[in-house]
Amino acid sequence: MPEGPSILILKEEVQQFAGKKVIEVSGNSSIDLERLRDKTILSFKTWGKHFLICFEDFTIKIHMLMFGTYRINEKKDTAPRLHLGFLNGEINFYTCSVKVLEGPVSQYYDWSEDVLNENWNPKKAKQSLDKIPDEMICDAVLEQNIFSGVGNIIKNEVLYRCFVHPESLVGKIPPEKIDEIIAECSIYSFEFLYWKKKFELKKHWLAYSKKECKRCNLPLIKKPTGKKNRRSFFCTNCQQLHI
Repeated sequence: MPEGPSILILKEEVQQFAGKKVIEVSGNSSIDLERLRDKTILSFKTWGKHFLICFEDFTIKIHMLMFGTYRINEKKDTAPRLHLGFLNGEINFYTCSVKVLEGPVSQYYDWSEDVLNENWNPKKAKQSLDKIPDEMICDAVLEQNIFSGVGNIIKNEVLYRCFVHPESLVGKIPPEKIDEIIAECSIYSFEFLYWKKKFELKKHWLAYSKKECKRCNLPLIKKPTGKKNRRSFFCTNCQQLHI
């Protein structure tokens, strides 16, 4: 599943179509596709993993799910979920969720929850974590209404950086360590974005998909953790378990 930084890259790549009129529309999405024809795209926005195509009185929300992809000014062999054609170019989305949001897009999103947004509010994230003391931190970091845009790669890398075991309970983690995790969720997301643009993201991974702890030279544990049952990679020697 693409994480927030990857969706932000998509937003940057389609800026050539901002202010342009949709002259072709097709796809196997269940939305009313004809509604998009001859409409002008006002802007593109992102909220975490959501890609938003904003028109005058409605917005198209794209979520890539687990295996979604897109092509700009080219096509894949398979039928797109949504094809948007312009006078000079096209965007094609595949294997994704496509939904319509009626009215102003800001009524659906709190931009202060997005770790890559200029309005990101770490104090609000702290308040949200205070309300879920019995949740494992591996689940809490993936809560999109707290850390919008954070996915499993970022989760693993942040917890490794912060020396925190993924099965630690939020309420048992020292406050200064919680503050560090909150800060790193945004810091690492911007580093992810930078490395992704340079096509060198994987070489910077310290924990995700790795077999050995670089700090301890011991095997990393790989197992599904928390209620979300997502894969975690962690060192039981240097990542402290707070329970």
